[in-house]
Amino acid sequence: MKIFITGASGLLGRKLVPMLENSGHQVIKMTRSEPTDANEIQWDPLAESMEESLLKGCDVLVHLAGENIGEGRWTEAKKRRIRESRIQSTDLLARTIANMDDTPQAMIVASAIGFYGDRGDDVLTESAAAGTGFLPEVCKDWEVAAKPARDAGIRTVHVRTGLVLSKDGGALQAMLTPFKLCVGGIMGDGKQYWSWISLEDIARLFHFAIENENISGPVNGTAPNSCTNREFTKTLGKVLSRPTIFPMPKFAVKLVLGEMGEALILPSAKAVPEVATTHGFQFNHPNLEEALKAALKK
Repeated sequence: MKIFITGASGLLGRKLVPMLENSGHQVIKMTRSEPTDANEIQWDPLAESMEESLLKGCDVLVHLAGENIGEGRWTEAKKRRIRESRIQSTDLLARTIANMDDTPQAMIVASAIGFYGDRGDDVLTESAAAGTGFLPEVCKDWEVAAKPARDAGIRTVHVRTGLVLSKDGGALQAMLTPFKLCVGGIMGDGKQYWSWISLEDIARLFHFAIENENISGPVNGTAPNSCTNREFTKTLGKVLSRPTIFPMPKFAVKLVLGEMGEALILPSAKAVPEVATTHGFQFNHPNLEEALKAALKK
């Protein structure tokens, strides 16, 4: 297939693109910069419209691009960028492909388990309602923004990604330095559930969603074994052979990280990949300790 992808230079995109190419697909990278080769095209994610001819021949559109939510404090300007970079770009792409004479077969859009908000010990399948707060509202509107594509009969998938395990980016990379310096520990009360997934598995899940015509709607991009922050902390310490005796209580998380810490670290979301497993997806890294070892391997 001819697959157009935004966010190809990001953590997930760098893993997914070669995976798709190795499967025989042609990948066209959509970039905001000047294209450097024949398999790149330039687009403006915040534009009000775009030429339909830009996506000519597209079989599947994969949309990963968006402002990094884990980088920098959440000022009002940062929150506006987080929201606009996701919702406006998704709306633009959905409207564009919906108006094409030859519409793509599918639109696969990144989302996040932030959709669910802080839900304690509740088991969250894809049918669970949205939570409340900034991130749940962003995720809900992000998914609604793809409505023009759905209304046009295009198979639309929203992969609600959890904490992606990689030493090269994301939350795990940020944790490594304090843990290696022996000052890592539980965050908050440690009872909140963290739903995680290996970088390899989340890329494989996107690949699976692209090729599986029976999948549509929300898909939890999480491993089948969520764990509490305390369990995650102890396991990471074990893998790194470091003690985990320096906790960061809730007030410290709020003081050091502000609203970002309250939204990303303290909420509890026990998301389970019901749709993926029902459709036969097999996780390569269902176990946290093994997944961390794989993520940290040189």
